[in-house]
Amino acid sequence: MIALETIRDAFEGIMPSVIATTDASGTPNLSYLSHVYYVDAGHVALSNQFFSKTAANVRANGRANLIVIDGRTGLQHRLDLFFDRSEAAGTVFERVSAHLDVMAALQGKSGMLKLKAVDIYRVLDCVRIDPVAPLDTPDPDIPPPEDHLPHLAAVVSAIDAAEDTETMLDRALEMLDRRFGFRHTMLMIADGDRLTTLASRGYPHYGIGAEIAFGDGIIGIAAERRRTIRISDMRRGQRYVSAVAAAIGREHEDIPLPLLEEPQTQMAVPLLFRSRLIGVLFSESETSFSFSHADETALEIIAGHIAAGLVLAELTSPENEAGTAAPADATSGEGPDFRVTYVQRDGSVFIDNDYVIRGVPGRLLHCFLKTRAETGRSEFSNREIRRDRTILLPEYKDNLEARLILLRRRLEERGGPVRIERPARGIIRLIVDGHYAIERVEET
Repeated sequence: MIALETIRDAFEGIMPSVIATTDASGTPNLSYLSHVYYVDAGHVALSNQFFSKTAANVRANGRANLIVIDGRTGLQHRLDLFFDRSEAAGTVFERVSAHLDVMAALQGKSGMLKLKAVDIYRVLDCVRIDPVAPLDTPDPDIPPPEDHLPHLAAVVSAIDAAEDTETMLDRALEMLDRRFGFRHTMLMIADGDRLTTLASRGYPHYGIGAEIAFGDGIIGIAAERRRTIRISDMRRGQRYVSAVAAAIGREHEDIPLPLLEEPQTQMAVPLLFRSRLIGVLFSESETSFSFSHADETALEIIAGHIAAGLVLAELTSPENEAGTAAPADATSGEGPDFRVTYVQRDGSVFIDNDYVIRGVPGRLLHCFLKTRAETGRSEFSNREIRRDRTILLPEYKDNLEARLILLRRRLEERGGPVRIERPARGIIRLIVDGHYAIERVEET
């Protein structure tokens, strides 16, 4: 029997699988399956959504034959199966359900392929089907598997050695590029029921501040389900890109997610610290089969270290090392006059009608600008920020450092008359070029 671990690429769903069953009289029936899911060395899972005749035959005798095809090499294998059990909850069910939801989104049918149950089969035998004609050699652009451990160790070491949160994030994406060849990556942090882009690499624009809701596309579903999702070949679902473009930017179209126009492979890994969702690490490629099972495992380990690093930044916050920030010069500096509009409903900040940012980072920016306009003070401490109830920081694990990084990077990428600096641990300095007036909008 061929070990299932060696043919896991045949379970990617690139080529439909064929399931064969017989009824009590021996009459055969064939059906096509979009996916077969690897469970462990002795079991596979099938979504319980195939034709009723197949289901009836399995209930009658518990047996099925399955042909799976490796989308990279074209190799085929036949699996002899025996029905074990059906599950409507649990780890396997949630993994299959999340994957089906992403595939539905790829084809513009979100919400139409809800999983009822997943059937677990014991694999009695697995044999290779020899081709009648020689198969084409694999695409030379597909790199052969290599030992991931040295690369993984190098990335984790770089993350752990970073002296501050911002350096850690940049170094992580840089090392993923250098060591694993992940050219296009993005890191998003969770904020309520949305994810906000904090860092990116390999795109024409950084997209800092771009948002996506939980449940939208592969990134949102990975966050919502807290599960890694990998799509190896998106040629059957290019509608995903336009679907994501519609899901974001409904209110703030000037901060699009920095996605590839025609991705072929995508992977989204939740940043988890214990059961807490910190954010999502996302990578994509213009080449099919760019990410292997080993890549998925490595990225999950790296994501765990990034999540731990972000939590550690909260625990070692320098707010107790820095007292109240010193007063600063009240002059407005050189530059044109401009108007700041603050929308209380969602914390949105606009400068001369151009959207800047919203949520906690938006409320932070409004607090800085308002205080400076009223008192002339331009430096603020982490301690006083956490004591200001108008900012609406969470009472527990507020992730303030990540939000300040997001605000600084968004202002830097956007350009304009307002920016912030970090002159010392626990201190934020507001820099303003010109004079401004603040308009507060009380929307409901």
